[in-house]
Amino acid sequence: MVLASCSPYFYAMFTGFEESRQGRITLQGVDHRALELLIEYVYTSTVEVNEDNVQVLLTAANLLQLTDVREACCDYLQTQLDASNCLGIREFADIHGCVDLLNYADTYIEQHFNEVIQFDEFLNLNHEQVITLICNDRICVPSEEKVYECVISWIRYDPTMREQFTAILMEHVRLPFLSKEYITQRVDKEPLLEGNIICKNLIIEALTYHLLPNDTKSARTIPRKPVGLPKILLVIGGQAPKAIRSVECYDLREEKWYQAAEMPNRRCRAGLAVLGDKVFAVGGFNGSLRVRTVDVYDPATDQWLTCNSMEARRSTLGVAVLHGCIYAVGGFDGTTGLSSAEVFDPKTELWRLIASMSTRRSSVGVGVVNGLLYAVGGYDGFSRQCLSSVERYNPETDMWTPVADMSARRSGAGVGVLNNILYAVGGHDGPMVRKSVEAYDPDSNTWHVVADMAYCRRNAGVVAHDGVLFVVGGDDGTSNLGSVEVYCPETDTWRILPASMTIGRSYAGVCMIDKPM
Repeated sequence: MVLASCSPYFYAMFTGFEESRQGRITLQGVDHRALELLIEYVYTSTVEVNEDNVQVLLTAANLLQLTDVREACCDYLQTQLDASNCLGIREFADIHGCVDLLNYADTYIEQHFNEVIQFDEFLNLNHEQVITLICNDRICVPSEEKVYECVISWIRYDPTMREQFTAILMEHVRLPFLSKEYITQRVDKEPLLEGNIICKNLIIEALTYHLLPNDTKSARTIPRKPVGLPKILLVIGGQAPKAIRSVECYDLREEKWYQAAEMPNRRCRAGLAVLGDKVFAVGGFNGSLRVRTVDVYDPATDQWLTCNSMEARRSTLGVAVLHGCIYAVGGFDGTTGLSSAEVFDPKTELWRLIASMSTRRSSVGVGVVNGLLYAVGGYDGFSRQCLSSVERYNPETDMWTPVADMSARRSGAGVGVLNNILYAVGGHDGPMVRKSVEAYDPDSNTWHVVADMAYCRRNAGVVAHDGVLFVVGGDDGTSNLGSVEVYCPETDTWRILPASMTIGRSYAGVCMIDKPM
């Protein structure tokens, strides 16, 4: 009676089926451990769900229609889900009809695609499952390069069995959204694609799209439309008026600021880079010394870690991420302005020097467009001049080359990139602090002036997100600023965020990250 009252499965069995007249019943396909736990649950209303029993328990609870236990198992799996196991949990949820868990896993995979593809679960998918994954318009990827690279990695994991699927997989990679340089230097030279006529035609389609975007239409020219995690604007350290440890975040949905874990040491005039799910605070000034140290912030745990130091002490440097590596450019070592630059490879966790710029640049802004790193303006301590010159670095050749000068000298300008256009924001020329902004088009190698900011700003942080530029803090030559301005290129207009930072900050590091779940 107790079993029948708690389980529709047993109720049906004991009230209408042949089993109701039998003295002993055999249950097929039910793990005996799970059945013992479920019978105990029926009599005590308690059951412990853990890593060892959750799968057999959910399977049995599903069969016996014990909804509360089934939901408890799904809730437990949801708490354990991460990038290393989400594909397996998704498949398990699908098999057992756990709709909420399935939807949660799908959303997690979409929002953490870049991490998911780094684990063995991805490499062990079959080709149809890979196609389903990369066809999804909602996957969040920094660029289509990640989708291409994950397909190549999947094939290389078992080339003998998987090379036959190369063409059908590549048909679902949106090659037209790769940069022209990446297509010609990487994709066209990939051995797995050589000799495959379908893949060659896909490469031709992608290159044609770069020449005639309006005349090239296919499923591969439709942009992805990711539904990302809520974003937060992270502001690290800065000068207020001395070097500080403070970190604060702006929640874009809630439109309010809150505090995060302080840095281990005071730091201003540093560079900031987001690599994977970590934030790197590189170099800077601690109030006494220019430093070469690097601190790493983990948003998921709200904790700071240490990382290997740079080769040189650098403050007022420029920092950017290119092809999965962190580049640190120029700066000031406490004695002289620097023309040197270096790169951090996360695979080796080591820094190494690269080719030096043609000019010493402290207070330099940097940005990445189409696989090239741009160093914008700055201050040359040798000539004692604020600079209007710009040069760019090609990692394939390890060479810097000059490009068109800006219309104005800008030291301490903020730099951001939107739609392959590089923006130089504010800065100063001697005592003159600017609110003017100009934009660089690499295709025409020309600069043009866009709308002024509301306030003069130098040493502000700049970050691009969702088609707009956020310009954070800085100083106007007299006071540090706590306000944030937002630029929309479509309307060529600026607006000010309704909430300012809790303190005015100049020389702060800024970036945009996913809000931790």
